[in-house]
Amino acid sequence: MTVTVYVPCDTTALALGADAVADTLHQAARTKGVDLKLIRNGSRGLFWLEPLVEVDTPNGRVAYGPVEPTDVDSLVEAGLFEGEADHPLALGLTEEIPYLKKQQRLTFSRIGVTDPLSIDDYRAHRGFAGLENALNMDSQAIVDAVKDSGLRGRGGAAFPTGIKWQTVHDEPEGQKYIVCNADEGDSGTFADRLVMECDPYMLIEGMTIAGLAVGANQGYIYLRSEYPVAHRIFNEALDRAYKAGYLGQNIRGSGKSFDLEVRLGAGAYICGEETSLLDSLEGKRGMVRAKPPLPAIKGLFGRPTVVNNVLSLAAVPYILDQGPQAYADYGMGKSRGTLPMQLAGNVKRGGLVELAFGITLRELMEDFGGGTLSGRALKAVQVGGPLGAYLPESQWDSPIDYEAFAEFGGVVGHGGVVMFDDTVDMGEQARFAMEFCSVESCGKCTPCRIGAVRGVEVIDRIRAGENADDNLTLLTDLCETMVDGSLCAMGGMTPFPVQSVMKHFPNDLTRQKA
Repeated sequence: MTVTVYVPCDTTALALGADAVADTLHQAARTKGVDLKLIRNGSRGLFWLEPLVEVDTPNGRVAYGPVEPTDVDSLVEAGLFEGEADHPLALGLTEEIPYLKKQQRLTFSRIGVTDPLSIDDYRAHRGFAGLENALNMDSQAIVDAVKDSGLRGRGGAAFPTGIKWQTVHDEPEGQKYIVCNADEGDSGTFADRLVMECDPYMLIEGMTIAGLAVGANQGYIYLRSEYPVAHRIFNEALDRAYKAGYLGQNIRGSGKSFDLEVRLGAGAYICGEETSLLDSLEGKRGMVRAKPPLPAIKGLFGRPTVVNNVLSLAAVPYILDQGPQAYADYGMGKSRGTLPMQLAGNVKRGGLVELAFGITLRELMEDFGGGTLSGRALKAVQVGGPLGAYLPESQWDSPIDYEAFAEFGGVVGHGGVVMFDDTVDMGEQARFAMEFCSVESCGKCTPCRIGAVRGVEVIDRIRAGENADDNLTLLTDLCETMVDGSLCAMGGMTPFPVQSVMKHFPNDLTRQKA
């Protein structure tokens, strides 16, 4: 009898010893004479339980975690290979783990379930069903489906995806491009990486559908160089997709074509901004372009280009498979569908949480995150990356929704949620925001290039007790200048965390450093 065991192969699990756990399981199976089928699946996104080992049983997959190599012998002795083991690491049926069961996984329904590189696994879980539908639709119908779904960009700007596609679709026929922004540089974010490492065919499918929708036959994934595992897994998935006829000429006998390749970035945060990314793709230094013209009209190599984030494109297969209304039925207001939120920082249970828009930050941080890892009181949370505002407790009961957050100066961004306990120095966090911008600015516009440097200097003077009132006034004026005068969101949003500290944590900013 064959025993099937799953051990994740994504970056987080590997960093926590998943390869050693897999090797130890093989050795234990040989010693016990067990016919072991070990599948390297993707992570479920429950990072505090990694490496999460799962065993197939007649009742479903049973989970154990976090498993270290030294735990394997005791797990085997407790009956791991025979079914459910009575062991301190036993978690019961995987699908019944509350953290996972309470989610609404549309985009991430397959991660951790399948072998990321198995096309058969992908197809068995409705993979490529959306593409098969799209191949039998005209391009406008595909665009209309995305518009009707209410999908908005998941990279930060939240621009309606279907409107962007419509603009490119309406441009005259000729060379057009699909560009995927996989330069996931926001603090505390990892959802893009999980797509590429745990369900890569979903992104391939989404980008191919986008190509069919706007008349593009070439796509590029701009991947951050700090993701070597994603790079390896995704390139292998590309090779297999070509061999299976899901990429290249005459896709699945349809007469339609789409080619796709990965290009590595060089570690510049600014290349997460779409026009800077396009310059980098063209082999230039990543510099922000003035708009107009928009990339949808004059983008990569001067041609009409769809630039979407990984999560935006990864949502498309579900929409084309289940229909736009099935996606739009989730969410609230103008924020439709689900948002994959990523819990990080000082959190007890860090990981991926995919839910419909509308959950509050407090529910997310307490019900899923379990509070702080330190056990101390939570003081602040930053949502939306290093340019997002620091939110005090008075704002934690606001629903996570683009418009609701905008009302109080918050940003949803890419869904990163970084938690801080009461030991954090918010004045130091304000300084970090300015320093981050001074390092990562492309340098093209003066408010960002110079403003961030002056911002660090002004905050240092305030922290040193030098003319604090006058320097606070100067910092206020400087922030307003950066917001109103910067060419892109890098300089335009850098003041958000600083302003939030000035408003909600003023004592931290003016308290002199010891």
